[in-house]
Amino acid sequence: MNPGARDQSPPPPASGLDANARLFASLLGIGQICSWGTLYYCFPLIATAMETDLGWSKSELYGALTFGLLLAAVLTYPVGMAVDRGHGRVLMAASSLLAAGGLLAWSFVQSTGVYFALTGLLGALQATLLYEPAFAIMARRVGPLSARSGITLITLWGGFASTVFIPIEQLLLDHWGWRASLWVLAAVNAVWALGYVWLIRPERDVMHASSTSGRAAHAARDREAIRIALRGPVFWLLLAAMTVYAVAFSAFTFHMYPMLQDLKLDPAEVVQSLAIIGPAQVAGRVLITIFASRAPMRVIGSVMISVFPFVFFLLARPSPSFGLVAVLIAAYGLSNGIFTIVRGLVVPEMVSRHAYGAINGLLVLPMAVGRAIAPVAAAWLWAVQQSYHLVIVAIAWSSVLLVALFWLANWVSQSRRLPP
Repeated sequence: MNPGARDQSPPPPASGLDANARLFASLLGIGQICSWGTLYYCFPLIATAMETDLGWSKSELYGALTFGLLLAAVLTYPVGMAVDRGHGRVLMAASSLLAAGGLLAWSFVQSTGVYFALTGLLGALQATLLYEPAFAIMARRVGPLSARSGITLITLWGGFASTVFIPIEQLLLDHWGWRASLWVLAAVNAVWALGYVWLIRPERDVMHASSTSGRAAHAARDREAIRIALRGPVFWLLLAAMTVYAVAFSAFTFHMYPMLQDLKLDPAEVVQSLAIIGPAQVAGRVLITIFASRAPMRVIGSVMISVFPFVFFLLARPSPSFGLVAVLIAAYGLSNGIFTIVRGLVVPEMVSRHAYGAINGLLVLPMAVGRAIAPVAAAWLWAVQQSYHLVIVAIAWSSVLLVALFWLANWVSQSRRLPP
């Protein structure tokens, strides 16, 4: 690194993707709809149904989730390394198949011990199936500096996960119950296990090194890139910011269904409010693509995260109307949708242009820990007053801290030039 050099311009603009690369990104994005929908967004609805059916407490239900997400945290770095080395196809196909088996087994659960084991498996698989490995596979396919369009396209599709799966899961719960609904979610993952086998072809990657010497050179370059990243303050500031973001995002996502019920909305209004998130995320990503396709990600990120504190402080007001909640959820979805793209691109823009999967994995590791702890911590906060008011206030103040950390990372990064 050269701390004295000023480099306030963005990295070279990403080249446009050809038709094959766009199709590849779109199919990865559809896979993200299914993975996020089945492994993430459906959980609060299923947990609420299990609480009613089995009489288990929120702490038991969300404690098991925390266990699973902690396992995911352990896997983030090796998953990134595996993708960097060309194993993304096996990783995502096998993980989807395991997810199908885990969801099917969950439908027969009767004891908390078995539930903990299955939730542990499904939580761990989030490290191998959600955005980060898909981003790394895209970056490997077209190169990190050309991945912006592909990552944006993946998130455009992925943004529909909540819109597609929350209403579907509610419909399944209403007509079949939570156990049978898990059969449908399992089938979705089984289909995508086959899809990833067909879709991901490491031999077509730009980053592919066919010779032993080429692979060794790439590995040595990546190790050096990791060492340089870990010596710089930008990496650590981003790590802190992303961890706070993950805590706030996870606490809200896994409790948003009962949280909105706690705000005195009826079930139909809750589902309608949550269904707004997906289109709002997609709208934000489309706006960025049209109006800010060349803007630095650090600037876009600094602007978008500034919306979060306003959303949650306003949600903390007593008995907000359905109209206000809908507007706030739309603002949250739009900002979060854009920030997902930022998360996928800050590494090549602000940290390093090499070892994308490994460095991103290091950033995601504490994020995954925070994402794991947040749901059960929110359940404990809820238990204090049997109300979600404290949870919403805690998320609001976490958002303030996120803004401060990311802005500082932005400011520091502008005085540092990335090595070639």
